[in-house]
Amino acid sequence: MTHVAILGATGYTALELIKLMLRHPDVDITAVTSRQAGDHIRAVHPQLTDRIDLNLESLSTEQLADRADCVFSCLPHAASASTVAPLVESGMKVVDFSADYRLRDVASYEKWYGGTHPDPDRVGKTPYGLPEFFKDDIVTASLVANPGCYPTSAILALAPLLKNNLISPDGIIIDSKSGVSGAGRTAKMGTLYPECNESVSAYGVGRHRHMPEISQILERISGQSTDVIFTPHLVPMNRGILSTAYSRPIGSTNEKNLFDAFHACYEDCPFVRVVTPLPHTRDVVNTNYCDVTVRVVKDLVVTISCEDNLLKGASGAAVQNFNLMFGYPETTALL
Repeated sequence: MTHVAILGATGYTALELIKLMLRHPDVDITAVTSRQAGDHIRAVHPQLTDRIDLNLESLSTEQLADRADCVFSCLPHAASASTVAPLVESGMKVVDFSADYRLRDVASYEKWYGGTHPDPDRVGKTPYGLPEFFKDDIVTASLVANPGCYPTSAILALAPLLKNNLISPDGIIIDSKSGVSGAGRTAKMGTLYPECNESVSAYGVGRHRHMPEISQILERISGQSTDVIFTPHLVPMNRGILSTAYSRPIGSTNEKNLFDAFHACYEDCPFVRVVTPLPHTRDVVNTNYCDVTVRVVKDLVVTISCEDNLLKGASGAAVQNFNLMFGYPETTALL
């Protein structure tokens, strides 16, 4: 039995993580932390009534080390790294939901997230938690950087084609649409119901923090520099992401060649489904699947992917990483 603690347990991703961990036959959740220490977890997440009997606590590194073998950090950027570093040093394994360890260098992190990184020595050395491409690194890791939700959908849609030199790495355009839960549970003007219902809007054009993450991971997988423009949109639904990417083929190609590359790449990946019909978010919501497909339109390659932003885009991926880190079957608690 692996003992698990969850830091920052009041958000949407933490709720999904707790529900998955309660299904895991080899896990015991021993601690949930929050600034709202003292409340019972059911006061924050009524769905968990009679399913887990824990109070939210504020715990030191030593207290966590006494009670947990693995920590999931659902804390915000910067706050996460300052908490995670001593946990790793104390011998615990950690899956970090923040962006603190996703980028390849401190300069990139500070440009896109601002401030001084609390744990710079681990930046660029922490495995990126996308099992479809970095499984060998994850298996032996003590700390894993869980991917962003948008990057997961974009990378899974593009990486096989870039890796096989089927599309140009230059001038890639990614158009993504996400449900409102992607903005988190904290109240913000733009995600209030009257502000976002019956409306679709773009945001973060040219400056969204997931753009460098997408570019850098695609470069690592393909071994070549990539030029990506990423534009996210908010759509009035609770959860789900659909990403459409436009790229130019290298040489002559056809849909069969492109599908063959997807099938070969994801043959042994239990949570990526290569589909022929155009995917819908309704087909992946409340699952850990990412559905991908491809079309050739005039002189462009159009790839489409969709996922549940709270599961394959966050907590489901974290459980995949946990399973690999602790030697459990990758699909445990996820099917």
